[in-house]
Amino acid sequence: MIIVISVCKEKLHELEFVKPIIDIVKSCKVVHYSKLKNKDLFDAEKVIICGTSLKDNEFLKYLDKFSWLKIFDKPVLGICAGMQIIGLVFGGKLKQKKEIGYFKENLNGFFGLNEVEVYHLHGNYVEFTKEFRVYNKGIPQAVSYGNIYGVLFHPEVRQKKLIKRFIYHKYPTALRWGS
Repeated sequence: MIIVISVCKEKLHELEFVKPIIDIVKSCKVVHYSKLKNKDLFDAEKVIICGTSLKDNEFLKYLDKFSWLKIFDKPVLGICAGMQIIGLVFGGKLKQKKEIGYFKENLNGFFGLNEVEVYHLHGNYVEFTKEFRVYNKGIPQAVSYGNIYGVLFHPEVRQKKLIKRFIYHKYPTALRWGS
């Protein structure tokens, strides 16, 4: 089972940031991070932590709810806010920079993506610790560390194949797609 985690404070925001993920994944269990149980994680095959709106940063007050990331041994994909959560849980530093719109990014083979157009909608990003592999120059847009992956852009808007590759392959390895 795939667990899709919402970090949206407002239920209405889930229509923009969680529902498109559900539409791609099809069969999944959706849980708000504040209601996530150990059993949900135990039963999960993979986890996706979704993004949220620009001004919805309440999740930053509750990073302790994501401490499970440090010991979780199954694949995780963090999207936008999800990537920020991953970076912060592992000791990264939160920085501010608003980017909205379509941007060309070179992701150097991350899940098979090289020079692609992606959709940005964020006001923050994370400077990652050196344990993480960053796949692009500048503000980190795609990262990996073991079985943890993150993207700052929104693949549910453009680059849906990234989510499909994460979901439908038994052992996703970001490096494998670029080989």
